[in-house]
Formats: sequence, C-alpha cells, structure tokens
Amino acid sequence: MSVLSLFDLSGRRALVTGASRGIGSTIAVALA
Repeated sequence: MSVLSLFDLSGRRALVTGASRGIGSTIAVALA
C-alpha cells in the first residue's frame, strides 16, 4: 500500500482550513 493510496480522496469532499497561506495553501492546491 502506497502513501498516496492512504490519502486518496477521490469522490470525496475535503475542507481545508487556513488555506490562505502556508501548508494549508499547499494542501488546497494539491487537492484542487
């Protein structure tokens, strides 16, 4: 099992708080 499969959000919704800067922004862009 790969690390990416552990965090696979295909077909799901994710709420990223603090997405205006820093790690939250990076996560929001990666999930978009």
